[in-house]
Amino acid sequence: MNKKLVLAASVLGLSAIILGAFGAHGLKKILTADELITFETGVKYQMYHALFLLFLASNTLVSESAKKVIFYLVLPGVLFFSGSIYLLATNNATAIDFSYLGPITPIGGLLLILAWGKLFVAVFSKK
Repeated sequence: MNKKLVLAASVLGLSAIILGAFGAHGLKKILTADELITFETGVKYQMYHALFLLFLASNTLVSESAKKVIFYLVLPGVLFFSGSIYLLATNNATAIDFSYLGPITPIGGLLLILAWGKLFVAVFSKK
């Protein structure tokens, strides 16, 4: 499980840096200031959760089964939360209307909250 966590963290971190650079340089002339801030929010949360997975991989207080649950909450959580934010922030710059993705963002946020909650319960209940 730890190898999966580190690999996923690496992919999330790597892509967060690429997307952050793309947002700061490639989208600067296309998006409004508010849209850029929104895009950056997606990048921040993606990176936060890449670091979260790295922390989880190195943590000995959390059981393997709890790590697995957290892993499967974080991955779709980041995809739904950050992914929908990326598309919504660039909505006006594309020919595709992504506004229908609005309800997916809070679902992703809920999955991330549940992952952090699972971490709390796993550590709190550890004897």
